[in-house]
Amino acid sequence: MPAPATVVDRLERHQVTLYLAAILAGLVVGLLAPSPAENLEPAITPLLAALLYVTFLQIRLSDLLASWRDRGFMVAVLVLNFALAPLLVAVLSLALPADDSIRLGALLVLLCPCVDYVVVFAGLGGGDARRLVAATPLLLLAQMLLTPLYLLVLMGDGRSVIEPEPFLWAFLVLIVCPLALAWLTQAWADRSAVGRRTSDGAVATMVPLMIAVLFTAVSSQVPLVGSRFADIAGVIPVYAAFLVGMVAIGYVVTRLFRLTPEPATAVVFSGATRNSLVVLPLALALPVGAELAAAAVITQTLVELIGMVVLVWAFTCVARRR
Repeated sequence: MPAPATVVDRLERHQVTLYLAAILAGLVVGLLAPSPAENLEPAITPLLAALLYVTFLQIRLSDLLASWRDRGFMVAVLVLNFALAPLLVAVLSLALPADDSIRLGALLVLLCPCVDYVVVFAGLGGGDARRLVAATPLLLLAQMLLTPLYLLVLMGDGRSVIEPEPFLWAFLVLIVCPLALAWLTQAWADRSAVGRRTSDGAVATMVPLMIAVLFTAVSSQVPLVGSRFADIAGVIPVYAAFLVGMVAIGYVVTRLFRLTPEPATAVVFSGATRNSLVVLPLALALPVGAELAAAAVITQTLVELIGMVVLVWAFTCVARRR
């Protein structure tokens, strides 16, 4: 039997392949067994919270406080997500399907930057995860305030869509609770050998947890997308174009702000990822066309997850050549 550390090393070495396999397995299960797969949806939030807890375990409170003093990084993230991203969305919105529900779902998800698994993917790609954690409150507050305004400009009906409760609930469950638990675990590890072993054991579950999140998210959402695929297929090239465009724009922004490689990578990932798991309840709560709007949001998740795995691989390759 190999030592646990060897198993962890092997998982980390092949993590990109494992993530692609998890996405593919989720697609297969979601298509071949839609009813059981849909029942997995309630597991997404707790699995994501566990994943973020493990991620936060690797970020010290002192590092997080230091990140707040990095104004260049914070301004770069805000400019990229709330000035440049909406401009790109406005251009790409011209290519969205004509159906109002689909357009609303697509615009809703593209205008909201991610605050949860972006931390994980950015860290895997060699980015500075602690700076992204520090930026989370600003990202959430800004999207709650600005997204209704942007929707009013692009569609004219943003006020009836954006409610603060889903954002606040996501912030509590996915950020505050995992972060507080991680800091308590760190304090325990500093004072106890059992705490250190517990912390090390939790960190070792990073790759399996990511596999579980990817499989669960994809398999549980594919049935809804598949049932309305003919209606929403037109959003796929728009989502792909957004991801590629934001990576390019993010790179330019990091150059303008003269960021070092790790913060620069975090900024690029922040611009490329969207807040689909948080805005999905907003789409499902729409009084008319909720199913199509939700399907548009879920489709973005599927496109983005594949894109994130590719992006992690690309940034990892670049980092190895430095």
